[in-house]
Amino acid sequence: MTGTRALLRTFAAAGLVAALALAGDALGASIPLSTSPVALDPQDSSVRRMGGLAFLGGLALRSGVEDFGGLSGLSVGADGRLSAVSDRGHWFTARIVRDGAGRLVDLVDGEMGPLQDLRGRPVRGAWRDAEALERLPGGDWLVSFERRHRVWRYAAETGGLRGRPAPFPTPQALARAPANGGLEALTPLSDGRILMLSQSLRREDGPPAGWLVGEGGSEALAYRPAPRFKPTDAALLAGGDVLVLSRRFSLIGGFAARIERIPAAAIRAGAVLRGTSVAVFRPPLTVDNFEGLAVAQDADGATLVYVLSDDNFNGFQRTLLLLFRLDED
Repeated sequence: MTGTRALLRTFAAAGLVAALALAGDALGASIPLSTSPVALDPQDSSVRRMGGLAFLGGLALRSGVEDFGGLSGLSVGADGRLSAVSDRGHWFTARIVRDGAGRLVDLVDGEMGPLQDLRGRPVRGAWRDAEALERLPGGDWLVSFERRHRVWRYAAETGGLRGRPAPFPTPQALARAPANGGLEALTPLSDGRILMLSQSLRREDGPPAGWLVGEGGSEALAYRPAPRFKPTDAALLAGGDVLVLSRRFSLIGGFAARIERIPAAAIRAGAVLRGTSVAVFRPPLTVDNFEGLAVAQDADGATLVYVLSDDNFNGFQRTLLLLFRLDED
């Protein structure tokens, strides 16, 4: 009897250890990060400007963790901490390090963990393709997913990205989006509504479909990017204008990307949004599969623009983080 009880206690202890380990994995864990500097123009390190952006440094990111990579969506907090989500259903966060001149020099204190589903389990299979990330003014997070098109809200009070989400309203038309062409660009607006732009779902008149989503429901609009470009992220500027990141890929030309600015006054139901060019990424400048865009205010009031690339877990691509200062009119 004594031996049986001891065996049961051993099994119970092992079960507790396993449960704690699983709980730790769900909450996330520290991961090793290595970074190397990246020039705006690999052939000429003196190039420090691209359109309306002044270059403040770039990094190529690596980690020995198998699931690191595939990063899409981007948010940068006032505390200098970066957050992103991945194609494999993980959240990632790290602290940005800048030098005395404001240049990006490192990324440290990396952490990563699985996004949870509505039942509190790690997202799996076709449900795990996270593509856009935005933090709302109250601290909650919105994450959009492709393949199984949806947006989930990760409330601050239940753990944020480490916690269990709740569904967030999306337009019924989103269900018609191609599996790999759903919501890759979303941002909260100054009036509290959420601007959502699809990547490949097009309206009958041609441009990619978009919506304004608020308490009263959703209202349709559209965004017309430059030819052959598709929107991959968006970010709100302090004055109410919106920056939109778009990307193009071809087997001959490789990747190119654009950042365009949409005036706040133009963002209204029924509109076909068009932006004015802020900057264009194309060779020989450093460019990859840019899918993350975030803005932040510097200590002197300047607007900082961060751009992040998704390496698709492909050895021929890189995870890049670039930092710019936006020239204001």
